[in-house]
Amino acid sequence: MSWLHSGVVPFPTQPAAQRLTRRAKRRLAWAGGIVAAVVIAVVAWAALSPGSYGGSRAGCVTVTVPSSTGGGLLHACGGDAKAMCRHAFARTDKISLLTRPQCRLAGLAPAASSP
Repeated sequence: MSWLHSGVVPFPTQPAAQRLTRRAKRRLAWAGGIVAAVVIAVVAWAALSPGSYGGSRAGCVTVTVPSSTGGGLLHACGGDAKAMCRHAFARTDKISLLTRPQCRLAGLAPAASSP
């Protein structure tokens, strides 16, 4: 065990604890406040931001569907959205039934199916 005292290990014994000064406590409080503010800002942004797709409107359709990882998004605009809506109103599977209300919101429902 002579290697313990040879300088390879910087602290062969644990140094005694020291009290924090007022200045150090103030710095820790400021750092903690800044970290808390950043976390609150990120959580608020994540909760309020609609994401890059947003809702179904103006010829774009966004549908949340069940997925093996919990949930997935189907998103289409323009001609792809029209094809997606035609497909949704022609079939009765689960995803088609979920897509129909989003097609109505986007203004892409067939004339006979509009409310």
